[in-house]
Amino acid sequence: MQSDSLQRFIERHARLFVLTGAGCSTDSGIPDYRDAEGNWKRTARPVTLQAFLADPTTRRGYWARSFLGWRYFGAARPNDAHRALARLQQAGRVERLVTQNVDRLHQAAGSPAVIDLHGRLDQVCCIGCGRRSAREDLQRELLARNPRWAALAADRAPDGDAAPRAGSAAELADASGFEIPDCSHCGGVLKPDVVFFGESVPPARVETARRDLQRADAMLVVGSSLMLYSGYRFAQHAAQLRKPIAAVNLGRTRADALLSLKLSQRCAAALAFLLEPQPRVA
Repeated sequence: MQSDSLQRFIERHARLFVLTGAGCSTDSGIPDYRDAEGNWKRTARPVTLQAFLADPTTRRGYWARSFLGWRYFGAARPNDAHRALARLQQAGRVERLVTQNVDRLHQAAGSPAVIDLHGRLDQVCCIGCGRRSAREDLQRELLARNPRWAALAADRAPDGDAAPRAGSAAELADASGFEIPDCSHCGGVLKPDVVFFGESVPPARVETARRDLQRADAMLVVGSSLMLYSGYRFAQHAAQLRKPIAAVNLGRTRADALLSLKLSQRCAAALAFLLEPQPRVA
């Protein structure tokens, strides 16, 4: 079985650098981004930071879709893949888990130390003053300002940037009348506390993760195609350091040529052995 080879890989390497992506959260009801060939699944491309900041219409549309998407994104719960990695980390095998996801499900599963490489969607930050606040608080204010949007049905999306389904109140779907608040502290523009396309991952996060990788014996990729350089750079670095790399992913990864082991399985199934009861020592 494929999971047997992964179990042997993990047993052989005492200290692992773990990087996770969208495939880790699909069993929690959050879709992934790419198909088996690594191509983008959705017709619409993600909003860039430049467009979000420069164009009020783009910003209004983003928050309208986020309002619809937060209902399921904010309610997502950890699945067995998150719980398996938390157990591995609690056993001292992983110093800090690095994730490309913004859903905070690793923390909810009990992982004690996580680098949210792309930020966290459960927080909102102000571009002007840097003040952070809870996404739930903003959701309540958006509902109070836009009550008719509560009746819209939406398709799920990996980052909560959902879209109204066909036939759902077309007069609302263009978001022209959607009201968004400014920062209550300084009047600045609010954005989700995540790294948008066109925005760089904070260097401190990258450097901390890189140091963790240098101390590790091997790298384990879970549910990431590594098509984005933000994750691929760590596979490149591991290869340069001659550290073996294993990956669990349904489909092609950008680092396939660098891998020592590849499992084409759902993440929860591949990691299920980590949740099996451990034999007691007499």
